[in-house]
Formats: sequence, structure tokens, C-alpha cells
Amino acid sequence: MSKRSGAGRAMGYRPPYGMTEQNLVGVKTKKYQLETSKYIKLAFLEVLRQQWWVFLIAVGVAAVGFIFPKAAVWFIVAAVVGLILYLLFWLVQFVGVTQLDQFKVMFERFSYELNGKTILMRVNAKEGMQFSWDNIKKAEKQKDAFMLHISRAQFIYLPFSIFNSEHDLRLTEALLRRKNLLPPKPEATNETAA
Repeated sequence: MSKRSGAGRAMGYRPPYGMTEQNLVGVKTKKYQLETSKYIKLAFLEVLRQQWWVFLIAVGVAAVGFIFPKAAVWFIVAAVVGLILYLLFWLVQFVGVTQLDQFKVMFERFSYELNGKTILMRVNAKEGMQFSWDNIKKAEKQKDAFMLHISRAQFIYLPFSIFNSEHDLRLTEALLRRKNLLPPKPEATNETAA
């Protein structure tokens, strides 16, 4: 029996929801490998979402052409070419990440173990990497996956299909909310007309 099980219970210690003292692993997933094409698409869409204002700059440059009608074509061409070059810059960055040795680990086949302290990415029973929750900048719940952002070019993608049960999925979501990486779940209000 551990020290926590006897004395801890008397003082109100209770393991997090869904975890027992014997099994503080939390959630174990099936193995998953992030495809490079999926990574490029997700990372590129994330940059577009974060830097949407670049499109406003292109529209602004093109709009200047209406002030100077004789040079309108050049302003529109400059706006379009600038926007295309900007988007190509980011696309090349993300394609390059898939080729670099230091990022190859992102595209290996892992199983994940998530608990209140760390995220463990296992290649097999003896090899793996451990991430502290402090390394995760933000998380988002998409329609079919959780995405944990480490940096602009690095993230952990956890599709719902790799979770062993609906319970594991709910437990992961609760863990992300407890870590303040997802917004709190809206409370159900029971409004009755008086």
C-alpha cells in the first residue's frame, strides 16, 4: 500500500476522474503515424487562420489601384504576386520540415499516454519521448481530432479514432480543460419561465 492510499484518503486525496491510484497512466491510445501530407495541410491551414490579415494587405494594395487608375493593373498584379509568394513561402517551410532530420520524429508511429503530469509518446515499450504539459502552448478540439500546439511548425495531432473508447476521449478532453488548454465547458443552465 502506498503512503498516499492511507494517509491521503484521510486528508481528502482523490485521484483525478477516471484514474485509480494503481493506474495513474490516464489515457493510452492506439498507435498513430502523422502523414506528411496531413501535416503540411494542417500546418498551412493554421498559418492561414493565424495570419488572415495578410489578405487584407493584399486587398489594400490592390485597392490603391483604384486611386491611380493608370497604374491599377500594376497594383493588382503586385498584390496577387505578393500574396502568392507569401503563401508559397509558408508552404515551402512546411514541406521543408518534413525533410529535416530533426523533425523526422514527428512522423514516426507512436502510441500516446496522457496523464496529469506528462504526455508520453511511445515508439515501443522501451523507447519514447516525454513532454511536459508546459510545452503545449494551446490545444483545440476539431471535429475529428485534438490538436496540441507546441510551436507554429510543431504540434501533436490526436485523431479521435486512436482512442480506445469514448470514455478515453472524454477523459482527454477533461484533462485538456483542467490544464486550461481548452475553454471550460459551458454549464447547462436550466431556465424556467416564472
